[in-house]
Amino acid sequence: MKTLTKILKYILLFFIIIIVGSTTFYWENDIPLDVLIKKYTDKESEFVTINGLQVHYRDEGDPNDSIPLVLLHGTGASLHTWDGWVSALKTDKRVIRLDLPAYGLTGPNPAGDYSQQYYATFVNDFLTKIGVKRCIIGGNSLGGSISWNFAVKYPEKVSKMILVDAGGYAMKSKSVPIAFQLAGLPVIKNLFKYVTPRSIIQKSVENVYSDKSKVSEKLVDRYFELSLREGNRQAFIDRMSAFRAKGLESDNSLKIKSLQIPTLIIWGENDFLIPLDVAQKFHTDLPNDTLVIFKNLGHTPMEEDAESTVAVVKTFLK
Repeated sequence: MKTLTKILKYILLFFIIIIVGSTTFYWENDIPLDVLIKKYTDKESEFVTINGLQVHYRDEGDPNDSIPLVLLHGTGASLHTWDGWVSALKTDKRVIRLDLPAYGLTGPNPAGDYSQQYYATFVNDFLTKIGVKRCIIGGNSLGGSISWNFAVKYPEKVSKMILVDAGGYAMKSKSVPIAFQLAGLPVIKNLFKYVTPRSIIQKSVENVYSDKSKVSEKLVDRYFELSLREGNRQAFIDRMSAFRAKGLESDNSLKIKSLQIPTLIIWGENDFLIPLDVAQKFHTDLPNDTLVIFKNLGHTPMEEDAESTVAVVKTFLK
């Protein structure tokens, strides 16, 4: 019995050493905001104060376009996810994109609220602040969910809508990025705030791409480094934990059928996070929509193949 107890103590000690060693090895401090601003802003970048948040955004293209295209990114991403689309559209169209609260250079909401209703109100406050009275709203994943919630809440402010692998209905994912899983787990999520291996971010990005070879080192660096902006990891944990506890705010999904605006639905056929059957639900419920499915693309088709997907957007905008 004493021998067994001794063995168990050694095993426990071994695991403690492994945990402490791994924590020390993978510990990541926050990256100072000024360092991130220097690297991830350009001449088009601006900041505006919305409810105490310094919101990073870019307003590009035709300044006389009174109904601009407003693009909202997904969970864990930033306004940079739209780089390819903006490059192709800004010669003819005014395009506005921003880092949503909890992500990119904008950082966390001081109130810790990341509900769909909060985000819809936030987008309205942002657009009001910069003088946009009406827009074409578009978004990917979380951004897509915010887009249709915004359209439901402020229908007079939306002329058209673009949903890219958008959230909105109860569904069962076929595959979930590991970062999403860890951030929602008890105990583990507390470590995730400090222990954030770059490899987990890389695996998470690869998870939402169909062609893993397109996940470059530069792309992973951007996702990884912006996740280390002060407060972003805690905000990510708060969002994932709330989602795990409450699920979708599904009551509002019943209102999708009420949206009469022209809508373009873009979906990657190999999206295993928000599967294709969700696209079909949007297609069924929206009375004035066009559904375009891209083979060999995943959850972020606008990032994985900007050229092919933006061609459809150009047609829709015309």
